[in-house]
Amino acid sequence: MDGGGSGAAPYGARSAEEVFRDYRARRAGMIKALTTDVDKFFKLCDPEKENLCLYGYPNETWEVTLPAEEVPPEIPEPALGINFARDGMNEKDWLALVAVHSDSWLLSVAFYFGARFGFDKEARRRLFSMINNMPTIFEVVTGSAKKQTKEKTPNSSSKSNKPSSKVQSRAESRSKAKVPKDEDESGDDDGDEEAEEHDNTLCGTCGTNDGKDQFWICCDNCEKWYHGKCVKITPARAEHIKQYKCPDCTNKRARA
Repeated sequence: MDGGGSGAAPYGARSAEEVFRDYRARRAGMIKALTTDVDKFFKLCDPEKENLCLYGYPNETWEVTLPAEEVPPEIPEPALGINFARDGMNEKDWLALVAVHSDSWLLSVAFYFGARFGFDKEARRRLFSMINNMPTIFEVVTGSAKKQTKEKTPNSSSKSNKPSSKVQSRAESRSKAKVPKDEDESGDDDGDEEAEEHDNTLCGTCGTNDGKDQFWICCDNCEKWYHGKCVKITPARAEHIKQYKCPDCTNKRARA
């Protein structure tokens, strides 16, 4: 699919799943701009420049640039002039506002492709369902996605685990939880409940539940799950950690 910029790829998606992958990749790029790359993003949004837009691309990159020159544009345009309010409001409020407009843009792009590829009612419903199962960029940027995750995950189940059981591959825990019905001899619902819990778990850093077969690690302090790559912890390193504390908990202790 065309992305209207340097990170674009040629049109090729024809299903709701492919459009969703495009949505997810663009979303990942924009989240990087508003979180891990926020200093760079802030500097690029110079209020002295012309109307600038934040683009997310299918290769999970982002760019602050001028709007497309062609009329009408190849895909819907992001919000214009995000740079003008940068110095006129609190930075967190400004980032949250850009996040809201970014969410709106992602939805418009996804359903633009849906219309272009002739999606029927069922395909549109499936696309929206997949999108709606992920936290919005606004929720990730403001931290509300983490709060929702904490509320959804039963504390009792995570507290009963020993630290050694938390420092493990999420691929292992998911594979144990998801037992096909025709192979499940126990007949109880514990596995299904555990699988549902894992599927609802979001990474405390990037706010997604992508990479279900990747290595995950749980903080022994706040009990949030993280992609190993997001907190720079490898399975080999995790084996030597008795009590893991995530970056947020470590920073809080340092400030105290």
